[in-house]
Amino acid sequence: MNTGDIFSLAYRTVRSNKLRTGLTVAIIAFGIMALVGIITAIKAMNQKFMESFSTMGANGFTIRFKERQIHFGGGGQSDLKVAKKGKKKEKTSSLGKPITIEQVDLFRNHFTFPATLGVSVFVNRNTIVSHNTTKTSPNVLLIGGDENYLILNGFKLSAGRNFNQTDVQSARNLCLIGHDIAVRFFKDNIDRAVNSIIRINDVPYRVLGVLASRGSSFGFSRDNVVILGYKNIDRNYSNNVSSYTIAVMTDDIRNLNEAMGEAEGNFRAIRKLNTTEENNFVLDRNDAIVEKAMNSLGFLTISATVIGLITLIGAAIGLMNIMLVSVTERTKEVGLIKAIGGKSKLVRRQFLLEAIIISLLGALFGILLGVAIGNLFSIVLNTGFVVPWNWIVYGIVICTIVGLLAGLYPALKAGRLNPIEALRYE
Repeated sequence: MNTGDIFSLAYRTVRSNKLRTGLTVAIIAFGIMALVGIITAIKAMNQKFMESFSTMGANGFTIRFKERQIHFGGGGQSDLKVAKKGKKKEKTSSLGKPITIEQVDLFRNHFTFPATLGVSVFVNRNTIVSHNTTKTSPNVLLIGGDENYLILNGFKLSAGRNFNQTDVQSARNLCLIGHDIAVRFFKDNIDRAVNSIIRINDVPYRVLGVLASRGSSFGFSRDNVVILGYKNIDRNYSNNVSSYTIAVMTDDIRNLNEAMGEAEGNFRAIRKLNTTEENNFVLDRNDAIVEKAMNSLGFLTISATVIGLITLIGAAIGLMNIMLVSVTERTKEVGLIKAIGGKSKLVRRQFLLEAIIISLLGALFGILLGVAIGNLFSIVLNTGFVVPWNWIVYGIVICTIVGLLAGLYPALKAGRLNPIEALRYE
């Protein structure tokens, strides 16, 4: 018997025991599905992070009073990494204080590095916008910005115009609205939104422009937003503001470190920090933000791997038991093969091939289900179709190893059977 004959015999044996084979394949498939499915979902999240932050550009950075909180489990970090390292500082009166509008304006006046500078402030996510008798749900994102906010955050206009410096500094009641809000009030004719009067939390505002649609991100619509001038925010919503954020974008990434150094020096003076005090603010490089967000997903990959391996270990034990039962049931068959000249190594090879075939069938179904389930998550995130090719290869290799290990002992046991005793076995 050559290898092809042994493989054909092993395949027919596997196919003839449909229930037993199906249950074992299902166990293996579940382990691979969990592994590949979670990895596919993680890749979809990574892709969404890349899309979300790519518009910010690698040649920019932000100044915040605390670090961004990007956590998906595990122990968190404190908001501020100040006054925690080294010896005790001399002065702590300004530690932990948010960035104020006065500090923002001082920075705008004193930062002379050739770069694009923008100011933004988050207000809330429960704003109500109305036009005539139509109202939105209380889930509109309200943000303050300046004339550079759109370009620094990757927004584009589909109608109307952006803020200019006069609009922002005069604190006039002017706004930019997201695509979803324009469609809600003006249906398909969103151009009618420009110069119309809407009410934001019952305060009248004139619409300067409509933002182009950006879709959704992690379940939140990025088009359900209203942007006001940050000076107007200070006048009308100062009680809802926690801290302002400063964004800086250089013309050349090679100038980024120099710009960050000058910005840090300027802002330390504005925050009235002396040389013995650590920064009570954070400078975040845009590319570092993406890296931090992706690294924070690492524990999910570890969890998926552990879940998959535990399930596969259980599947391997189940497969070994099934192969041992198969050896017992087919004792006479093994004896007959040996009686007509079959060698022990051919018997061992047949049982090993049966175990590998079952494992690879489980891998095939598990990979298909895992990719399908993982991409359901990518549909929710509105990203492209994701296929984790490396983990598909890993899954096939792992299942092959599982088949070899699970079938090794039963194959050795079958190969050691005495043909005479096997033929007499009842």
